[in-house]
Amino acid sequence: MNERLKSVYRPAVGPKLQPWLWVVQVGFAALAANGVYLASVSAMTWWLGTTQQTPFYMLMVFLHLLLGFLIIAPFLGFGLVHLATSWKRPNVQAVRYGLLLFATALAILISGLVLLRFDAIAIRDPALRSIAYWLHLFAPLVAIGLYVKHRLAGPRIRWEWARRGGVIVAGFIVAMTLLHSHDPRTYGVKGPRQGKRYFFPSEAVTADGRFIPAETLMMDQYCLKCHEDAYKGWFHSAHHFSSFNNKAYLASVRETREVAIKRDGNTQAARWCAGCHDPVPFFSGEFDNPKYDDVNTASSQAGITCVVCHSITNVNSTRGNADYTIEAPSIIRLPAAKTSSSSGSIRR
Repeated sequence: MNERLKSVYRPAVGPKLQPWLWVVQVGFAALAANGVYLASVSAMTWWLGTTQQTPFYMLMVFLHLLLGFLIIAPFLGFGLVHLATSWKRPNVQAVRYGLLLFATALAILISGLVLLRFDAIAIRDPALRSIAYWLHLFAPLVAIGLYVKHRLAGPRIRWEWARRGGVIVAGFIVAMTLLHSHDPRTYGVKGPRQGKRYFFPSEAVTADGRFIPAETLMMDQYCLKCHEDAYKGWFHSAHHFSSFNNKAYLASVRETREVAIKRDGNTQAARWCAGCHDPVPFFSGEFDNPKYDDVNTASSQAGITCVVCHSITNVNSTRGNADYTIEAPSIIRLPAAKTSSSSGSIRR
C-alpha cells in the first residue's frame, strides 16, 4: 500500500501554480502576436524603402512595452517556483528543456529592456543594441521550439487547446493588420460641418477636413530634446510671435473679429489671417469661438510651431494666403514623450 502511494504521479504544475501558468502563456502569446505584427511592419519598411510606421503601429509599440513590463513579475514568480518544485524530478529531459526555456525567456525580456530608451537610463552602444535587437527578434522562435520539447518530454500536450490558442493569436495578428492604416488620434475628433470648406476664406485646409487637436500641434518641447539649436532659433523668431502673443497683431485681429461679429454675426472673416498667423487655434477649431481667450489660452501663445511647419504635406499654389494642406503629425505622445506646450520658456 505504501509503495503504491509513493508511486502516485504528482504534476509539476499543481492547482495553485496553474493560474500563473495561464497568465504567463497568455501574456507571451499576446506579445508574440504583437511582435509578429511589429516585425512585419519593420520588414515592409526595409523592403519598400519607405516608412510603414503608422500611428496605429506606434500604439502597438506602446502595447508591446506595456505587455512586456506586465509579464516580468508573473514570469519570474512562476519560473522560480516551478524550478524549485521540479529541480529534482526524475524526468531529466523535461528539466533540461525547462531550464533552457527559462534561460531563453530571460534573454528575451532582458534584450527588450536593453532596447528601451529612457532619459536617465539608456544603453546607447550601437553594437550592444544590435545584438539585443537580433536576440529579441529570433529568441522567441527558439523559445517556441524549446517549449514544445519541454512539453513533449512531460505529460501529453492537449493539442486541441494549442490549436484554439493558435487561432486566437492568428486572429489578433489579422486584426492588427487590418487596423494598421487606422489613425487612433482621429477617433472621437470632431470635424467641422463644412469639411474642408470650413477654413475659407483662408486657403489652408487639413488633409481630411477635420480639426487637429491643439496639443498635437504644440509639441515643440518634444523637438527640443534632439534639436536644441533649432528650437532656440525658433523661440526668438517671428514664427513664434506670429499670433496673439504679438501685441500689434493682437490689436489688429481683435478689431477684425469685433467688426466681423457686428457685420456677419461670426468671426469667420478673420480666418483670412488665421491660416498663416494662428494655425494652432485655427486648425483645432478654437479660433471661431467668439469668446476665445486670446491671451490666457495656450494655443493663443503658440504661434507657428515646429510641428505646424513640419506637418504641411503640400503647397497647393503660390497665390499666397496660406494655400497649403496640413495633416496631424505622426507623433504618438507616449509617457516618455509627454511635453508641455510651446509657450514654455527656455533658458537663454
